[in-house]
Amino acid sequence: MDSNVFTAILLGILEGLTEFLPVSSTGHLILASELLGFTGESSVTFKIAIQFGAILAVMAVYWQRFWGVGTGLLKGRPDDIAFTRNVFLGFAPALVIGVLAYDAVRAAIQTPMIVAVALIIGGILMLVLERMVKTVRVKSVETMPFTTALGIGLVQCIAMIPGVSRSGATILGALTMGVDRKTAAEYSFFLAVPTMLAATVYALWKDRALLNADDLGMIAIGFGMAFLTALFVVKGFVAVVTRYGFKPFAWYRIIAGSIALIALLMR
Repeated sequence: MDSNVFTAILLGILEGLTEFLPVSSTGHLILASELLGFTGESSVTFKIAIQFGAILAVMAVYWQRFWGVGTGLLKGRPDDIAFTRNVFLGFAPALVIGVLAYDAVRAAIQTPMIVAVALIIGGILMLVLERMVKTVRVKSVETMPFTTALGIGLVQCIAMIPGVSRSGATILGALTMGVDRKTAAEYSFFLAVPTMLAATVYALWKDRALLNADDLGMIAIGFGMAFLTALFVVKGFVAVVTRYGFKPFAWYRIIAGSIALIALLMR
């Protein structure tokens, strides 16, 4: 098997497995790419673009929800209007900050040491923040106050630092704002759709001059593998987080980050 094809398949599977877990899919892609020697300029676009493959799995799993919202908007149903408003309020901060900070984010994606440190710090924060969860006030995306949606959107922007975890930041942010675990996890999924679609389109457009046919082929393979793998992860993650919380993922982050940090320092 061609080494580029193997790399694309492996990283696509890794993306699908980790996108919805609070362990940072981008961080795992960066560390794995470092081990595989896949670190050129086009690799940055690859790491961003294949994430939308995993996000499409959300649309496949929750297609009835999205279809219902779409038809509800046409009929002017208040709940569906509120759902759409809250998703786009959560997306707005990432849209603005992502465009303004694109070059800084791109540079960070090429720095494995940032990932290792962020994994450790993020794991510690998970252990601390889960103990500080407030009384549950919000049990659905539709009933979420617009200030809460905007606040979660701002927290999501922290995940532009590779290793932080977009899903972890949004879910923990939601929990500290009084959202129940199941709704927080699902809102993180829904929020990922416009966020990662915009990130993918913007990255492909900005880096179009860097990409050749081989690069686009790798992106297509990684995209497809991420989609197929994520299909099996989405529902299971909601069940695990609802029942067990974040402690297992927090300890995984601390251990994985420590191993990565030691390995990077010993190179």
